[in-house]
Amino acid sequence: MKTYGILLIAGVFLAGILNTAAQNCGCAPNLCCSQYGYCGTGVQYCGTGCRQGPCTTSPSPTNNADISSIVTDAFFNGIANQAGGGCAGRGFYTRAAFLEAHRSHSQFGRIGSADDSKREIAAFFAHVTHETGHFCYIEEINGRSQNYCDTGFPQYPCNPSKRYYGRGPLQLTWNYNYAQAGRAIGFDGLGNPDIVATNRVISFRTALWYWMNSVRPVIGQGFGATIRAINGPLECNGRNTATVDSRVRYYTQYCNQLGVAPGNNLRC
Repeated sequence: MKTYGILLIAGVFLAGILNTAAQNCGCAPNLCCSQYGYCGTGVQYCGTGCRQGPCTTSPSPTNNADISSIVTDAFFNGIANQAGGGCAGRGFYTRAAFLEAHRSHSQFGRIGSADDSKREIAAFFAHVTHETGHFCYIEEINGRSQNYCDTGFPQYPCNPSKRYYGRGPLQLTWNYNYAQAGRAIGFDGLGNPDIVATNRVISFRTALWYWMNSVRPVIGQGFGATIRAINGPLECNGRNTATVDSRVRYYTQYCNQLGVAPGNNLRC
């Protein structure tokens, strides 16, 4: 499982072009909350994907997809049961925890047509399967030897006694991601990053938080765009075809299970 830099992409890119702290829709009344959860004015904040404030476009309407009827016991356990008996994630990642986390991110899987909902769910679980080895890993392999403290974000100062390696279904990584996820979800991301590996609902919520802010906005461009959003610099444009193959294989498998065509642009 390759986890290095999984969330670096969005953090660095957004910091560069927006030059503001993430607010995750806790903006002042006169500011827009962008599709990525940042506050500001202008088209990049108030235009396409604007989530709150004086938006110039309306938020995408949600459909009435019943997520629990798509992510059934058979679907979820078909993934989780492939983890070996000695896996730390076996018993930690549960369907009940996912559905509980989904209550706080209720737009996940509910935008577009019924088929769009199924494709989004297939895409999410394809990446989760790849990142965690079928829900085997809670923490990044050999992650404890890595710090992932980026001092270029002084607003997110690292706790010297903590390390910000990959944890959870999408392997949340780097101090600034822990800080922003914690602010949005309600935990001390810098002071207690370990909660992502000990609280199964928070663990899923961090994955859904990242998905909704950094992956969902590009999902209409095809599955390949979601790979680029998650780990593009390390995998796309021929950098690691094996991991791209793995993600695409899981995605098409889950689309088949859910009875939906995978669409175009599967690779990055």
